[in-house]
Amino acid sequence: MARYVYGPVPSRRLGRSLGVDLVPLKTCSLNCVFCQLGRTLQPTIERAEYVPTDAVVEEVRERLREGVPLDYITLGGSGEPTLHSSFGIVAEQIRSFSRVPIALLTNGSLFYLPDVRAACRAISVILPTLDAGDEETFRRVHRPHPDLTLERIVQGLVALRQEYAGQIWLEVFLVPGLNTSDEEVRKIQAQIERIRPDRIDLNTAVRPPAEGFVKPVPPERLAQIRDMLGPKAR
Repeated sequence: MARYVYGPVPSRRLGRSLGVDLVPLKTCSLNCVFCQLGRTLQPTIERAEYVPTDAVVEEVRERLREGVPLDYITLGGSGEPTLHSSFGIVAEQIRSFSRVPIALLTNGSLFYLPDVRAACRAISVILPTLDAGDEETFRRVHRPHPDLTLERIVQGLVALRQEYAGQIWLEVFLVPGLNTSDEEVRKIQAQIERIRPDRIDLNTAVRPPAEGFVKPVPPERLAQIRDMLGPKAR
């Protein structure tokens, strides 16, 4: 029975994605109001080997032996995968026996750490999130660990862009009343210009969120925000 691997599942951004779960449920640095997994009771930035590295890699190997067609192998799952202290080793070992590109689905909060950036060498595409353009909105949307600030996270993503040769697809998760006004979008755009992602993916609530007040953004407003953010936005 699989413990650390799930799918493949259909992904709007990654096609047929084989998921790799590197942390126990809701082990995360943020407590986002929109999270489909519910609330994070105690956000953490402590990096550790939350699940056994060798067992994760072997489970991926066994799943690939079944010959399932895949577009990506995705490190993500039940929390923030970069909290796993050996997520980079997991990626490198998978790369040693598979040509399927590896994606990292992350909240982007730990790239201020040089070790986290360096661990991304074997990853083909990183999908971080940026949902606020100022500190107040950041705290309202993400309810982060006390040591995290928006500026620290943005600086980490800027450094990642300078050091990382793969693709960065930045997600902007939109919550009506928090980050969807023209003013808020312009602030987000200013931060995006610092990060210089290859692509911008707009998202909104399509699954039950952690907080009941989070509602989906109407399609017409999503289209307006896409146009405001420019040709990289979709």
